[in-house]
Amino acid sequence: MKNTHILVVEDEQDIRDLISFQMKSEGHQVTAVESADKAVSVLERGEKIDLFIIDWMLPGSMNGLEFTKKLRSHKSYMSSPVIMITALTQPDNIVSGLDAGADDYITKPFDLTVLQARVRVQLRGLELSQKTAEDKLIFGNLLIEVSKCRVLVQKEEVTLTSTEFKILLLLAQKPGHVFTRDQFISNIQGDNVFVTGRTIDTHIAGLRKKLGEEANVIETIRGIGYRFKDES
Repeated sequence: MKNTHILVVEDEQDIRDLISFQMKSEGHQVTAVESADKAVSVLERGEKIDLFIIDWMLPGSMNGLEFTKKLRSHKSYMSSPVIMITALTQPDNIVSGLDAGADDYITKPFDLTVLQARVRVQLRGLELSQKTAEDKLIFGNLLIEVSKCRVLVQKEEVTLTSTEFKILLLLAQKPGHVFTRDQFISNIQGDNVFVTGRTIDTHIAGLRKKLGEEANVIETIRGIGYRFKDES
């Protein structure tokens, strides 16, 4: 994705400088600040940000988790990729970060090349989501025809329930992105559909069974949720 503008929010200067250098070396425009308060000032200036890299533990009036929630409530950034970085490594912390709106979560210390790879994954997902006119998603022998709500495996149509199709489409539109059960619920809940965390697992199991040889495209992230395999 060309001309990408990344906002790095990290209070440790050494880490902030390293991330900025690495992102610039990939050809991205980078704005780096040490607090969420300064990040808000950047947004208030009207600068267009394509991707956010946010540390959880930040000084000032709000931490990274609170800033991420603020982004998700803003119409201009509710869908912008957010990568959260933090020293908090427990599954509950990761779930909290993802539920707050982060698309990915990297724990310190981390390898900068891994961060670069995670950024590439998020930008590919962003490009895919921006292709609103794209009607077909193709992953090897798996074909999803979006407008027709139709799925084919090995050129054979697979009959899915409405909820199974919504789950598959949500995953397939953002390969590599980890979705928690709560995120599935908020995205697929409808007027006539009641979904719980437990039923999400049941729907995933049924979906995998129907996908047959392509079932491994849906990966389980233990204690957190599910993601669509990113093979690019």
